[in-house]
Formats: sequence, C-alpha cells, structure tokens
Amino acid sequence: FSSVGGWLATRSAGHHSTLHTHIDDRVEGMRALTPRGPLETRRLPASGAGPSPDRLLLGSEGTLAVITEAWLRLVERPRFRARTAVRLPDLPGGAAAARALGQSGLLPATCRLIDAAEALVNRVGDGSTCLLLLGFESADHPVDAALARALELCADHGGVADAPRERVAAAGTAEVWRSAFVRLPYVRDAVARLGHIVETFETAVTWDRLDELWRTVGERAGAAVAEVCGAGVVTCRLTHVYADGCAPYFTVIARSRHGDQRAQWAQVKAAASEAILAAGGTITHHHAVGRDHRPWYDRQLPPLAGAALAAAKRTLDPAWILNPGVLLDPP
Repeated sequence: FSSVGGWLATRSAGHHSTLHTHIDDRVEGMRALTPRGPLETRRLPASGAGPSPDRLLLGSEGTLAVITEAWLRLVERPRFRARTAVRLPDLPGGAAAARALGQSGLLPATCRLIDAAEALVNRVGDGSTCLLLLGFESADHPVDAALARALELCADHGGVADAPRERVAAAGTAEVWRSAFVRLPYVRDAVARLGHIVETFETAVTWDRLDELWRTVGERAGAAVAEVCGAGVVTCRLTHVYADGCAPYFTVIARSRHGDQRAQWAQVKAAASEAILAAGGTITHHHAVGRDHRPWYDRQLPPLAGAALAAAKRTLDPAWILNPGVLLDPP
C-alpha cells in the first residue's frame, strides 16, 4: 500500500540506512491542491529563498493540501553490491559499531542492528548475539573495499563476521532477514486476527541518549506487557544510522484477552510512548503522527510551532475540512 503521495505526506523513510534516509532528500518540487487553490513550488536543485514551502507540505499528513505531483531526484539502479552479517555480543556493543560506521563516511546502504531476541524470532540467530546486517551498493564502482573497511571498524567493537569463503552463507542470512521483514506486515495482521497484540513503534535519538532510551523503553514496555498481557516479548533494532544518532525500532508481541485487545494495546503503547519522550526521543522517526501519536506529538511540538502550523491551516484550509484531528484539532 506504499505510494509516492504517501511518502511525501508522511515524510517517510526508506530502507536506506544512511545518508538519504527520508523522502525529503529526494524532493525537487511539488504541486498540491488546497481548498484555497493550487500551491506549486518552483523546481530547483537548491534554494535559499526563505523557509521552504516544500517543507510545509512534507509531513503535513493531508491536513493542508492534497499532493498531486512531485519532481523527485532519481539515482541509477545499483550494479555493484557487497554485504555480510556481523555478530556482536550485545546491543550497546553493536550500537558502538554502528556509530563508528555512521561517522566513518563509508555510508553503507544497509546498517541494520538487530538485538538477540529479534534475531531469534526472525530465524537469523540463536538468541545469544546481536546481528548487524551490513551492505554496500553502487551504480558506478565495486564496493568490496568499503565493506572490508567497515568490517575492520566492526572488529574494533567485538564484531565477528564470516570468513570470505562463507560470505555466500552470510548473504543468505541477510536474505532470510529480508524475507521475514517483507512478510512482517502480513504476519502481523494474521497474528492480530488470532487475538494477539503485535505492534511496532520507532523513534530517533542522539548517540549520547541511546543507551538510556533503549533500556528505559525496553524495561517500561516490557513491564507493561507483563502487567497488562501476562506474557510477551519486546525486541529492538536500529533501522537508520546517522553521524549524530540513530533510529531504534521496537516490536511488541504479546498474548491478549479476548475482547480487551484495544485497551491492552493502548496501555502498552502509552507506557512505551511516555518512556520515549522521557528519554529524549521523538515520538516517530518515519511512521507519521496520525491519531495514535497525537497525545505525545502535542507535547513534543513547541507551542509557537504549533501556533504557526495552525495559522498555515487557517490560511490554506479555512473551513478545516482536510483530515480533521490529524496534527491539529478543529477550533
């Protein structure tokens, strides 16, 4: 159900773990329809002419306009690829390796750190170590040298990669993970239909706050799962890596009581969301705000920024007919 308009309206992030992670980086110009008329930005490679109108529409989630057209920057399809899986003793050690990679300038296409529990659930580990999926790609040149340097950085932090002759098997591990990742939304829906709770929530945080956020969210979400559901599991992975921070992504799988799933889900989500804000993270890195995240988005948004957004809403949609209740409440 993924669409270009959806990427733009929600400021989505793709699978690329570094550099151009969000759709924002690919936008050159846009056209949208508002209740007051069309809004079209000039197609330019870059501009310093005041605040960007594209940025006003990006992430507006249908509250300001309906996006109808976009000019997007394209890149050549990669022809050269190199990848492997690196095992690390624990998430803090793995995060240190990911941080080194994020600050190295190597810019791996894939730098996805999976904790031991999630590796076990997805059949890419035995539950004793974390797994760092590492991959490079280019349309212009071989990338084996970049992978070799990245493995040296991982080894500095206790990472153990497969020997060269075993790289094919390592690529197989990455394929097993990718297959599980692509199937996850469908598996989630099937498990939910069986009456269980399956939920994900993601955030972003600077490196200096990652350890506290990972521990706090895991502990509080886990405690809520135990209290509300009786049993369940909370896993974590880092999906995107930046020089100054990363995007932790949590998954909750828990049993539930028939007819009470919505209330149980709400309690677990509230515990996790409160922990995210308390630890200095954002309520969402790339899944948009919608209605589920509104209570915490309202607390994260600076009051003056909220007032400015409301003023833009009044200008573009004076009758407040577009997606009421998302990002802003009607007056």
